[in-house]
Amino acid sequence: MKTILKYFTFLFALLMLNSCEEVVDVKLDTAPPRLVVDAALNWVKGTTGNNQVIYLTTTADYFGTEIPKVTGATVIVTNSSNVDFNFLEAVPGEYICTNFEPVLGETYTLTIVTNGVTYKATETLKSVANILNIEQKNDGGFTGDQIELKTFYNDPGDEDNYYLFRYVRNNTLAVFRANDDRFVQGNTTFDIYSHEDLKATDNVNIRLMGISRQYYNYMNILISVAQGGGGPFQTPPATVRGNVINQNNQANYPLGYFSLSEVDETTYTVQ
Repeated sequence: MKTILKYFTFLFALLMLNSCEEVVDVKLDTAPPRLVVDAALNWVKGTTGNNQVIYLTTTADYFGTEIPKVTGATVIVTNSSNVDFNFLEAVPGEYICTNFEPVLGETYTLTIVTNGVTYKATETLKSVANILNIEQKNDGGFTGDQIELKTFYNDPGDEDNYYLFRYVRNNTLAVFRANDDRFVQGNTTFDIYSHEDLKATDNVNIRLMGISRQYYNYMNILISVAQGGGGPFQTPPATVRGNVINQNNQANYPLGYFSLSEVDETTYTVQ
């Protein structure tokens, strides 16, 4: 009996070992690549805003190691007076304009033609308030031992405004925050940035951008998805659609957004 028991024990262990070594071939659904548009035209205060860049790529396979670039496309931005600003391909997937003319409140239309398909988007260039000052607090965060930076600005009181903050720490880490003025209309207000690794001598580049309500809603969804918002029982988010529309087949929509923002920018060195 002991001999039989030892035999079955050995056989079970052998089967378990073989099953652990078995290669599992995971079958993933494949879909045709979609165009991805990175067209954020930002006019930094104190500059002409003439130099702008639009990036075009496509989606890739799940196990892909490279992001496919879109080459040979026609990329044009047109203002309400039908003046065209041509974006010419400098390197694969990167389209540059050196004579763009930013005008606050002006409406622009982006047109992209690639592989016989036309894509369009329309957006208005939004103004932004000035950054007033930066305040540092050394006992912030949930644990009370993190460095916090408060960026102050005056919200205009005669209109609804939407803002996008971008924080870059030591040229490597980007954090985005989208704000509106529902509770601070016409008042001085601030945004808070902190990071567990933020320390003295770190340089934090801060950008305050004026954005449209539609872009605010879009970025809020992206930021929530990136941060894992919604809790552990949230339904997986659907693909976030931007404002770029496929003129040939709307069902085959691209990803990304066409936005225009006035930008105030400063760099703060942590004390």
